Amino acid sequence: VQLVESGGGWVQAGGSLRLSCAISGGDFASYAVAWFRQAAGKEREAVACIETHNGRTYYGDSFQGRFTVSSDTAANTVHLQMISLKPEDTAVYYCAASRSLIWSRNVKAEWWSGAAWGQGTQVTVSQ
Repeated sequence: VQLVESGGGWVQAGGSLRLSCAISGGDFASYAVAWFRQAAGKEREAVACIETHNGRTYYGDSFQGRFTVSSDTAANTVHLQMISLKPEDTAVYYCAASRSLIWSRNVKAEWWSGAAWGQGTQVTVSQ
């Protein structure tokens, strides 16, 4: 399975971006797809996750409310809508797909080490 992120870029604080994760080479409906981000000098952190077969979503505590994860089954794509962006949201954003749901309140990126990952897309939020 291959994952390709897109939609990153530069935005002013308070703005919005929608990231996309296009998935190919596998059965889209069989995956849990998660978004992670990694800021310079920091650990990779989990943002949100969606079970593509039923649309159930999960969020990291810091992201509930401003970030929304969704899936487009017809396009085999998972989106991450981000609003009210802040400079501290600046990071490389990655998506990952796993055949098993791997999520808890303190989910760690290393738990997804066996998943398929995209190459990442840079999001830069300026003051």
